[in-house]
Amino acid sequence: MKSPLRILHLEDSQTDADLIVSTLAEEGIACEARRIDTKADFVAALEQGRFDLIIADYSLPSFDGIAALALAREKCPDVPFIFVSATLGEELAIETLQRGATDYILKQRLSRLVPSVHRALRELEQRIERKRAEEALRQSEEQLRQSQKMEAIGRLAGGIAHDFNNLLMIIMGYSELLLNELDQAHHMREKVEETQKAAQRAVSLVRQLLAFSRKQVLDPQVVDLNAVVGNLEKMLRRLIGEDIELITRMDPSLGRVKADPGQLEQVIMNLAVNARDAMPQGGKLTIETGNVEAAEAAARQLAPTQPGPYVQLVVRDTGCGMDAATQAYIFEPFFTTKEEGKGTGLGLSTVYGIVKQSSGGIQVQSALGRGTAFTIYLPRIDEATTAAEPRKVPDRPPYGMETVLLVEDEQGVRTLVRDGLRQYGYTVLEARHGVEAFLISNQHQGPIHLLVTDVVMPGMTGREVAHQLMPLHPGMKVLYISGYIDDAGLRSGTDQARTGFLQKPFTPEALARKVRDMLDW
Repeated sequence: MKSPLRILHLEDSQTDADLIVSTLAEEGIACEARRIDTKADFVAALEQGRFDLIIADYSLPSFDGIAALALAREKCPDVPFIFVSATLGEELAIETLQRGATDYILKQRLSRLVPSVHRALRELEQRIERKRAEEALRQSEEQLRQSQKMEAIGRLAGGIAHDFNNLLMIIMGYSELLLNELDQAHHMREKVEETQKAAQRAVSLVRQLLAFSRKQVLDPQVVDLNAVVGNLEKMLRRLIGEDIELITRMDPSLGRVKADPGQLEQVIMNLAVNARDAMPQGGKLTIETGNVEAAEAAARQLAPTQPGPYVQLVVRDTGCGMDAATQAYIFEPFFTTKEEGKGTGLGLSTVYGIVKQSSGGIQVQSALGRGTAFTIYLPRIDEATTAAEPRKVPDRPPYGMETVLLVEDEQGVRTLVRDGLRQYGYTVLEARHGVEAFLISNQHQGPIHLLVTDVVMPGMTGREVAHQLMPLHPGMKVLYISGYIDDAGLRSGTDQARTGFLQKPFTPEALARKVRDMLDW
């Protein structure tokens, strides 16, 4: 034994108690025995629970072994219980075993005590290890169920967002076309502008759904997370208010990560807003960065991340905290603990989606009244930061005279895109699907300068359409349009220098500028 065996000894004879301790000591079992002989002391000792083994005489002046065994099994069911008595008959001994005793030893045969103690402790270790394995299995199964549920919600959210983007695109597009036709004094102009504003708010909600479902288009760059936090610090101080103290602890040796810097800023802002709302009476908001090595055990808790080097971002508050039941749902879309009208419930689901799409992991530690800490892990890489490109300022109207082949299965979107491009001078050939696109392409006598195609379509995807048409029109470029896209698979099999992407919803002017950029590229 590395430490003395702690024994709770229910025995009215000090001599017998000393004999048992000496018997164990002779066999190399060091022990700390606490002798008691009353029911009240026994119950009090069971409540404290700081012992490894219970040894009990069967017959006591005011207390019997069966009652003691029942109390022990009720309050400390896993602690071994051994009867050592001079008055235990065979039938009574069998009854005690049936009621949960570990063993029984006659005081006349104390030589059996040491093997019995060893066996009892060995069985206890086995039970503890079995419980650990069962708990680990339970947690693993719960994690799998939660992961499957989140994936199912993500697929649903992505599908809803895709359909919503088509509808919002029509609302936004025709609102813009109406505004272009109305002069500043027209009595309908304000109503159309309000329609546009509502559509923009809806676009923001849809993009949060796409972030959760990990179907948004990212612009990953090699970035310094310290710089991202530093650029936001002034804005964060204004955001959280004067009654909350902002503390930043940046690791000067922090490694680099590859992620979309704009999305990382959104992650930090969302967590800061949550922290602020959890501290209505003020408190401390701490943001820390550091380098960590995720071991295999830790990586399993962060599934699906892998062991290896990571950059860690911790956002910690001293707010009201959360119970375990709340923590089980915090990353699900539309789940919120705020009162009605005070939040959409998409902040943390957006954080979850961005982190996962960036190949990272996220953990939350919280307790009621003890604050909350979100820890984000992003893979660490050994590359120099990406130099920021200067923002391009449009210097020309997006007009043109080229021929565009439009492939879009949603009629409302197709009509809007067609009319918008024609308004800017382009010749538009429109097709409802891939087969019709081939027929129109073969019948058209002149060149086709640009293919504008939806990505997700029945029968043939936009990528498949482009892959078949590009060899037939060597100079043709391709602009993919979609509400969401798996960026990793978008351009495989095509000439990346000839392709671009525009995320729905977009306005006719935004499309015309993108088309002009593609054709002038």
